[in-house]
Amino acid sequence: MSNYNLGPRNIPRHSALSDDTFDHIRELILHYEITPGEHISIDGLSRAIGVSQTPIREALARLESEGLVIKEALKGYAATPLITKKEFDDLFQFRLLIEPWGAAQAAENINEAGRDALQRELTLADEATMQEDSFVAITEHDARFHNLVARLSGNNSVMMAYERTHCHLHLYRLYFSEKSQNNQRNKNSVDENAVTDLFRHYYSADTGHLSIAEHKEVTSAIIAKDPERASAALHAHIAGSREFLIKTMDVLGRP
Repeated sequence: MSNYNLGPRNIPRHSALSDDTFDHIRELILHYEITPGEHISIDGLSRAIGVSQTPIREALARLESEGLVIKEALKGYAATPLITKKEFDDLFQFRLLIEPWGAAQAAENINEAGRDALQRELTLADEATMQEDSFVAITEHDARFHNLVARLSGNNSVMMAYERTHCHLHLYRLYFSEKSQNNQRNKNSVDENAVTDLFRHYYSADTGHLSIAEHKEVTSAIIAKDPERASAALHAHIAGSREFLIKTMDVLGRP
């Protein structure tokens, strides 16, 4: 997608230029405008975003440190390919170690502002199940919720760990969703139809409330200042997500 047909962006011409450019390119990757493994044209991005090549290069260097792009000798930058099944499982094992501990810390540190933020997010979650495209709304809620719990831990390392792991999970969800939708249009495989049903069912309005119910249990424990229950609830939630996504990967495979 070397043309990046997005039109110029209104990026401020000040010290925040590099940060804004970074945010825009990261958004392109996380919204599949730049797909995993795709070559990244610095000139194309420069023209599409409306900035010089210098902030583009600075942003790509930062994205490389986050694991979202790779730099290949004599080739330049490319979006990082989807991680392997082993790497995917390793990512979840890491999450199971870090995020439940973060939830426990959030329970110990919770204040009125944190409680209000959690309750607002759960209100948005309930609204998500009523939207026409519930898959998008529910997955966006999921990302916001886990991000919020990580922030409420008060630990920058937990927050950074979440951001690095979530982006790869998010890209897999987009891949699964895209493949699922293609399968619905081209029903030519029993296995592919199975993963379509599995994936869309898991994130549908009818069943999305199950994941949200788990988020509510985590929230209840955090607000109650119960670190042990908060940790256990988030551990169970992440373990269930891992089991589902590994099952989906087994059926669907990788590109």
